[in-house]
Amino acid sequence: MAPGAKYVKIIERKAFHCSSIIFREQFMSNVTVGIIGGSGLYEMEGLRNRQVTAVKTPFGKPSDDYVIGELEGTRVAFLSRHGKGHHILPGQINFRANIYGMKTLGVERILSVSAVGSMREQIRPGDLAVPDQFYDHTKHRTSTFFGNGLVAHVSMADPVCRDLARLIHQAGVSEQAVVHTGGTYLCMEGPQFSTRAESRIYRQWDVDIIGMTNVTEAKLAREAEICYATLALVTDYDCWHQEEEDVTVDAVVALLHKNVALAKKVIRQCVQTLPEKRTCPCADALKDALITDPKQVPEKLKLELKPIIDRYIQ
Repeated sequence: MAPGAKYVKIIERKAFHCSSIIFREQFMSNVTVGIIGGSGLYEMEGLRNRQVTAVKTPFGKPSDDYVIGELEGTRVAFLSRHGKGHHILPGQINFRANIYGMKTLGVERILSVSAVGSMREQIRPGDLAVPDQFYDHTKHRTSTFFGNGLVAHVSMADPVCRDLARLIHQAGVSEQAVVHTGGTYLCMEGPQFSTRAESRIYRQWDVDIIGMTNVTEAKLAREAEICYATLALVTDYDCWHQEEEDVTVDAVVALLHKNVALAKKVIRQCVQTLPEKRTCPCADALKDALITDPKQVPEKLKLELKPIIDRYIQ
């Protein structure tokens, strides 16, 4: 059973920079699917038996409370990446807390929804994309749970769960959407959009779409042994396209309203097709990645990373 699959233990201890030890348990029934909503997707309507849950982590607060409920018969946890009211910059998102929180809830698969720009003529605004590669062009982010006495090197050769990506693509097709599968998502730092020179150079790098968030989530999800895939909502052509208007917030928001409604339908379709058990390698990503002698790992760190490393280091 995955850590927290039936019970979520929210622990506040001195190790978590608290002055006292408080222990409480909350019953959670098989929350195995996480949904991270990006720009425009701040809530998931239609969740039955909803429960709003605040999760404390050793990395601070997640972007928002987790909304847990049943979606098409599947228990899911929804998180707004930028928080209610969209008040968190891409570079200021507490990615570690967000993914750690999903792990403690028992999540095994994350469907990440994200607005992106297109770097290819054939990927048009209004289309959907399911990339299978990332290029990390961020500059100021912490993208690992490890360090401070514990070293791990997970494989990121294939950063997206192929099984999950395939199901998302199939769900998009079933909704009669234009879905581009495969390709590379370049993750830039932001929050500014690209300069025209940058946009032209990115195209020379042979990337397909551009965004500001998903690569950091993908790296942390892999370390947490959670399947991860992106449903990208294409809103613009960045600023490389000579015949299209340059990207603006107004233009992005206008198209997002249409895309988000479609994305919600795709998510509903996808969760209905998820198999009960995973057969992909994501579930064992840490098996050969931990290098440090377990005897040398600080006890405080063992406690903090328990939901992630408990299978290997106790």
